[in-house]
Amino acid sequence: MEDKKLIFSGIQPTGTFTLGNYIGAVRNWGPLQDEYNCIYCVVDMHAITVKQDPVKLRQNTMNSYALLMACGIDVEKSILFIQSHVKTHAELSWILGCNTQFGELSRMTQFKDKSKKHADDVNSGLFTYPVLMAADILAYNADLVPVGVDQKQHLELARNIAQRFNQRYGDFFTLPEPYISEIGAKVMSLQDPTKKMSKSDENPNAVILILDDKDTIIRKFKRAVTDSDAEVCYREGKDGINNLMTIYSSVTGKDFASIESEFSGKGYGDFKLAVGEAVADHLEPVRTEFARLIADKAYLKKCYTEGAEKALRYSQRIVSKVYRKVGFVDRT
Repeated sequence: MEDKKLIFSGIQPTGTFTLGNYIGAVRNWGPLQDEYNCIYCVVDMHAITVKQDPVKLRQNTMNSYALLMACGIDVEKSILFIQSHVKTHAELSWILGCNTQFGELSRMTQFKDKSKKHADDVNSGLFTYPVLMAADILAYNADLVPVGVDQKQHLELARNIAQRFNQRYGDFFTLPEPYISEIGAKVMSLQDPTKKMSKSDENPNAVILILDDKDTIIRKFKRAVTDSDAEVCYREGKDGINNLMTIYSSVTGKDFASIESEFSGKGYGDFKLAVGEAVADHLEPVRTEFARLIADKAYLKKCYTEGAEKALRYSQRIVSKVYRKVGFVDRT
């Protein structure tokens, strides 16, 4: 790989990506390929920390892989693979787990949140998956990790684990830094704009899925919660309009001042329709490319097989050195 900084990022295969996943993360991954060495991954091992239907998990994994390609990941420029196909992630996770404190994991806010949501299945994987996330990153000695605001805590843990390992065994791991896009890093629910847009939301009108058709997208935006001011402007207390302006800005490139000027004197109905149409038009190429890719299973298999081979070759060099550092007998 060229001598550029390395970026690693993964996404769970839990159904179609939301507009929030797209604007906050996935859309930014394509342009990064020209500036950085990029390694991207569908993290199916993380997905089983909560109960999964095996048939759906397989389908969602394939869909997620194809969606990443449809969103601009070029397998000729980047390494794109499925996590469970690369054994080094699990191997490194055990060693890093032995360098992670119980108290650190117990403070993870996502563990607390998911434990409440899945009270009938609070398994040890749910508790330790931040260690596997650290292994995902450190297996490639990544310099940067594109993260949403809610993942910063996990990245900080990865840095702490790497630092502790370096102190015990000598400097080895790079301490990864967060890569956070300036605008649209957090897209909120259309029905409760104080909460993040989530594919697990029980209200389908709260969430835009990137494969929703144009009519569905426009209908959902027309039903979006706003306020009684009837003025399109970005300010405190206008969570619904602020969210819609952020989305509109993200897909059109217009700044907030331009948006306020464009809709001066117009009602919320006009604004919500414009946002819906802009989002639908922006996502049209993604929907078209996804349909083409998902129909060609042989090509997808070729891509994810080659991606896993490249990822294994890269990460095996790092994990072999880690094995040697901790005192394991060489395998070869």
